[in-house]
Amino acid sequence: MSTTFKRKTEDFICENCGKQAMGNGYTNHCPACLWSKHVDIHPGDRASECGGKMKPTDVETKAGESILVHECVLCGHRKKNKVSPDDSYEQVIEVTKRK
Repeated sequence: MSTTFKRKTEDFICENCGKQAMGNGYTNHCPACLWSKHVDIHPGDRASECGGKMKPTDVETKAGESILVHECVLCGHRKKNKVSPDDSYEQVIEVTKRK
C-alpha cells in the first residue's frame, strides 16, 4: 500500500451538518462545521474501513498555519489537516475555545 498522497476531487454532503461541500482535491473536511470522515489510511487512498465521523478537537499553529486536529468518534484515530481559507472562521474559533 502506498503512503503517497492521492489527490481526489470529490464533492460531498457533510454527515454532521448536512451542508454541501465542494472538493478541490485537498478538501477533507466540511468548511461549515469542520467535521471530517475517517475514510483514508493514507491521504486520498479511501482505504479505511472505519467510516466514522471525525470531530474537530483542537487547532494547532505550525509555521504560521492553523492546523485542525480531528479524532474519529468510532475508533479514536487522530489526524491533522490544514485549515482552509474556505473554512468557517467562527467554527475554528469555537474549536480553539474547547481547550
